[in-house]
Amino acid sequence: MNTRPVIETPSEHAALSVTFNSDASRFVVGLDSGFCIFLSNNSQIQTARVFNAGLGLVQMMGNANYLALVGGGRSPKFPQNKVIVWDDSKGKIALELATLTAVRGVQISKSRIAVVLQNSVRVYAFHKPPTPLARYETSDNYLGLCCLTEKYLVFPGRTPGQVQVVQLATDSVSIIPAHSSSLRALQLSSDGELLATASEKGTIIRIFSTSSCAKLAERRRGSEFATIYSLRFSPSGNMLACTSDKGSLHIFDVPNPRKPRPGSPAPSIGGGTSNAEATNKWGILSNIPFGPFSDVYSFTSAPFETGEEPLLPGPPRAVERGDNTVLGTSRPMKGIIGWIDETTLAVVGAGQDARWEKFVLNEEEGRTVVVREGWKKYLGN
Repeated sequence: MNTRPVIETPSEHAALSVTFNSDASRFVVGLDSGFCIFLSNNSQIQTARVFNAGLGLVQMMGNANYLALVGGGRSPKFPQNKVIVWDDSKGKIALELATLTAVRGVQISKSRIAVVLQNSVRVYAFHKPPTPLARYETSDNYLGLCCLTEKYLVFPGRTPGQVQVVQLATDSVSIIPAHSSSLRALQLSSDGELLATASEKGTIIRIFSTSSCAKLAERRRGSEFATIYSLRFSPSGNMLACTSDKGSLHIFDVPNPRKPRPGSPAPSIGGGTSNAEATNKWGILSNIPFGPFSDVYSFTSAPFETGEEPLLPGPPRAVERGDNTVLGTSRPMKGIIGWIDETTLAVVGAGQDARWEKFVLNEEEGRTVVVREGWKKYLGN
């Protein structure tokens, strides 16, 4: 009788992280062996860099050649308390930032680098050597929630459910009491003027003005609790997309007084038939002033692929300790959204079953609907 333990066979390459650049024209994937950059429109590979070790997080700086790297996976390339700014045009490290605790997230712009730790956000000037500019305390932020533009920096507040909005020109900080429970997702519009938030309950999405911190709208994803995977505004800011572990991509209308809707297939999304149907999906029950019946729902939705993947393997010592702080060793991220243009979206997932899906908004019988146009397993390129 053979009682020997099964020898672990080498697994296929796994995507440890997925992020889009600021205009969603490309997405970058952190791998257990380096990173790859893909074109969002067709998921064709544009750049591949082999480090022979894992990157648990990779963040692009717009369309520039700089990327922020954080080690992760079973064999991390860099320590968990270090952020590397990689100059891909020269193929070498441009900057290094070390912290006392593990890095949970990072954002990078032309002028600043925001490093997210479990209970704080550190901001540095983007030059050599990097100069510390500010430090902000937060509630527990294991997800590394943070958004950075040239005008605003947003991240969780000291109290769960709150959001801190920093106007970078003046360093003034405003507090938005967005939710009564801990935050699950944050997202700024491309111009930084709109902020979308969701809590760990995943039922309500709220939209705020970053300049005034006023609540502009509230949208209901559903009545059952869900884990929000991703939020993303369309390029105009007139629509908001959302994915969750329910396996649905939802598109919501967004009131955006700064940008009136252009004459494109999208206008009927926010006015007329489709929004009326989204608001009144419960018929006569929508006249009840409180509860989910009177809320505004998405005007269209479609299923996307979530997969059923287990936790990604972590470093042996981390597994022995039960340590889950290593990026790229938790359940693979799914449903990451990027708007390619005002009527086209890409939804990308990590893991071994790493899929790219393309969705388009079409007009059908006077309504705007989202349909999946195609998909592929992008690591097979």
